[in-house]
Amino acid sequence: MAFDGTCVACLVHELKEQLLNSRIAKIAQPETDELLLTLKSPSGQKRLCISASASLPLIYLTDSNKPSPMTAPNFCMLLRKHISNGRIVDIYQPKLERIIHFTIEHLDELGDLCRKDLVVEIMGKHSNIIFCTEDGMVIDSIKHVSAQMSSVREVLPGREYFIPDTMEKSDPLSVEEPDFIRLLTEKPMPLSKAIYTSFTGVSPVVAEEVCSLSGVDSSVTPKELSEDILKHVYNQFNIFFLAVKENQFSPAIYYDGKEPKEFSALTLTHFGGYAQREFSSISEVLETYYASKNTITRIRQKSADLRHIVQTALERNRKKYDLQLKQLKDTENRDKYKVYGELINTYGYNLDAGAKKLEALNYYTNEMVTIPLDGTKTPQENAQRYFDKYNKQKRTWEALSKLIQETGDDITYLESISTALDIALTEDDLAEIKEELISAGYMRRKFTKKKVKIKNKPLHYISSDGFHIYVGKNNLQNDELTFSFAVGNDWWFHAKGAPGSHVIVKSEGEELPDKTFEEAGRLAAYYSKSRGSDKVEIDYIEKKHVKKPKGAKPGFVVYYTNYSLVIDSDISHIKELS
Repeated sequence: MAFDGTCVACLVHELKEQLLNSRIAKIAQPETDELLLTLKSPSGQKRLCISASASLPLIYLTDSNKPSPMTAPNFCMLLRKHISNGRIVDIYQPKLERIIHFTIEHLDELGDLCRKDLVVEIMGKHSNIIFCTEDGMVIDSIKHVSAQMSSVREVLPGREYFIPDTMEKSDPLSVEEPDFIRLLTEKPMPLSKAIYTSFTGVSPVVAEEVCSLSGVDSSVTPKELSEDILKHVYNQFNIFFLAVKENQFSPAIYYDGKEPKEFSALTLTHFGGYAQREFSSISEVLETYYASKNTITRIRQKSADLRHIVQTALERNRKKYDLQLKQLKDTENRDKYKVYGELINTYGYNLDAGAKKLEALNYYTNEMVTIPLDGTKTPQENAQRYFDKYNKQKRTWEALSKLIQETGDDITYLESISTALDIALTEDDLAEIKEELISAGYMRRKFTKKKVKIKNKPLHYISSDGFHIYVGKNNLQNDELTFSFAVGNDWWFHAKGAPGSHVIVKSEGEELPDKTFEEAGRLAAYYSKSRGSDKVEIDYIEKKHVKKPKGAKPGFVVYYTNYSLVIDSDISHIKELS
């Protein structure tokens, strides 16, 4: 994620505007590595969430509160002792580091005015919140770092605070052209990597953007580029960071369909293929982005058991399918044995006793064939042996053909459940899929035979032309939509040859515009296994022509004489209704 120096710069600018001269009314520590400060400012009450989590370090303004533990941790108590009711007099970012300093003015035990620094370091697994004296001595930190844990810097009470410069990076806001070119050409690596490893606060995403703005392939090494091109790269680099110097930020989140892919404080032109949603506040960007990411991550974690069941069943069925195909291949020559039996009956009357073979004309192909014989058996017994072999293989072929069809249907069904798990966004979605797996016999119901009552609705969109479009999120919803909700003249859409959702467009007896057909097709492509493909073939047909075979699995339908369209799976411009 692009929580880099540019995002921190944008955040510092926002915090300065909203928090300077505000007073710290409340200090809470809801998690072991997280602070929640309640601040009183002339414009009203604000809450500042600061997380030093190794997996999700964050700092942003929020309206939401969090419950605190009954007993406050030591670090929280220390902050309350020193800076409770203190006033924030400065907020700054050293160079373009992922570090924010809060300078807080407060009264000490003797009533004298003094200052302390609360330093927030957003550095991945090394993130920390460090409380220091005005002259840079560490009073305490939310995470203690000893010499055994880090050879670079100790973060312990009584140690001096400093920013470790392990990478010897330069400041992108002040670098001159000769130094810029020298730094890049010294590194035998792709241009984008040379940029983000040479300057503080520059992420791979920003480095890629600079290359894109320059029109230069990011994979080439700087030494392969002429001096004029490197100067051009420097100019684009300088223009990009001029926006940081002048606080001209444009916070945004970039979406791939519904899923947030990236966020940034500045416009990223090389993300043109994603839907861009702009925000007025970087705090809102961070809260929205990570809330969405947390939801997706949490649902994926909660669906892990269901995915394991589905994947195990899929692997078992695929192995069974391959074995059945191999066994079926062994029966391909069954008709040959029938012909052998017939030829022995036709030509075997003059065979010598104990003959080991019969050479005869195959009157079906008009070719000579050699038929192996068992010398201990009569011609009639040899013929019967071949007829028995033919009948056995015929029975095997008939049984396997049916089994292969059933196994193939099981694989298709399980793949559709796997796709439904990919689509799932809520716990109700997972509960409905779990209920389906129980009904299909892949899971056992725990404790009770009573079915779980689930209030879960299909996805609901509205087309550019005002037609309502509904998308099933799993097989049960697909059946409900197609055979209970839709009426004869409504239109039905589905990705061709791929597991996915049934998409219903309510026509209300009107003729659908081309734009609505395209948008419904995009939804069918997005909510299928083909999501992300540039070209997805979509079948569509009036609902009255869609049938469900007797005894078919949930979500399985048949239809004939359908129409088709080929389209991408971009649904960013289609409006979703709650």
